[in-house]
Amino acid sequence: MRKFQLMVIFVALLASGCASIQPSEPRVTADMVAQHVPADFTAAIASEARERDAYADGAQKIAAAFALNGAPDDANLVPPALWAVAFFNRDLDAGRKILLTALPTLASKTPAYQRGVLSAAHQLYAADALPHVMQLLPQIATPREFAIASYALLRARDDESTRAFISSTLVERFGANTQEPRLLALLDRLATHPRAHAAARPPLSELFAAPIRAGLPVVFSVQRPGRNVMGLVLVRAANGQFVRQADGSHFAQAQLARATNELPGTITNGNTPRGVFSIVGLGTAKNQWIGPTPYLHSKLPFEATPDEFEHKFDSRSTSTVAEWQLDQYKSYLPPSWQNYPPMHEAWLAGRAGRDEIIIHGSTINSAYYAGASYYPGTPSAGCLVSLETWDKTTGELLTSDQLTLAKAFTQQGHERGYLVVVEVDDGDQPVSLAELLPHLPR
Repeated sequence: MRKFQLMVIFVALLASGCASIQPSEPRVTADMVAQHVPADFTAAIASEARERDAYADGAQKIAAAFALNGAPDDANLVPPALWAVAFFNRDLDAGRKILLTALPTLASKTPAYQRGVLSAAHQLYAADALPHVMQLLPQIATPREFAIASYALLRARDDESTRAFISSTLVERFGANTQEPRLLALLDRLATHPRAHAAARPPLSELFAAPIRAGLPVVFSVQRPGRNVMGLVLVRAANGQFVRQADGSHFAQAQLARATNELPGTITNGNTPRGVFSIVGLGTAKNQWIGPTPYLHSKLPFEATPDEFEHKFDSRSTSTVAEWQLDQYKSYLPPSWQNYPPMHEAWLAGRAGRDEIIIHGSTINSAYYAGASYYPGTPSAGCLVSLETWDKTTGELLTSDQLTLAKAFTQQGHERGYLVVVEVDDGDQPVSLAELLPHLPR
């Protein structure tokens, strides 16, 4: 494969949003979804030959950054190399050296460069990076990168002294009354351990029964904290009934909402935020790692205007993003869930500028993550990913949970609705239908 083509592949990995949605991407209708079968779709990158080229390009990026060996990184080779280490799950020792060599001078780099390096520190090398990041934190001037560094510290050592250091540094850097959304989420993490939030979770039955907005379908993505195992996705049809299969059992299938960088949902390319999204249609992605299977186009608050989120499209609709209020967002949740902080994560993520978090399939070779607790799922840049299998010779789609999900969502002709992402009890087993059945409406 030519060098230019390899660069195109790698640029796709570094896209700022999960899918890099483009206005020119084809839209998909409910009628089209109903007629599709897996054999309709082919993805060149899913073939062994094309995937091997991309894997080799990742090796080239890692080797180029490794060769710097402390020399100035004028070509900004380090962040792409560290992303390749994480994405392909390869050359971890080389990645460690690249990271530890980059950290001492990181304060002088751009925020984008810092984000790439600190994200790798969080995901793969938190313990090794701890002393360097402790020294670096007071020098970081941007909220996003400050938050990423803080989460890396917490992953390495989540104790009272570390939390106090982060908190005092945050106040000194950004003030005691900051309203920056990523810093608000960090402050909540410093004040309340995730286990405490889990213990205070309102009844799941009330969330599953809530109308959200009557007459529209809802996708419920149920995940574990940490996203270390596969979650489960269910669909409630526009008539308010959960979709069932031909044998009468509930439609339910595996879904992974884990980011490659494993950062929280308010951070760029972090885990899928918890909370409510609006589904505004379906499309076909041009990002080859997502593949051609129809995706569900979900949007966060602020990414969608209040009227678009509500699915109001008449000529009198004049609302703007600036008019979004937290109480508007809370109105999509049942009363018992409206003041539950974890479900405000989608709101904060939208305020922070996150976008393009969609529900899609995957052409990524799951073998990269063999042995991981979430295998055969493939992490993403923050989206919700369904399992798919592809012919390694032809690139033809063999099986697709994503297509099955799209059919379940559109079965009554609807192309718009809502997505609710929620976390249930922690554990080392995938979320199962059996544990959710007692909470589903009869």
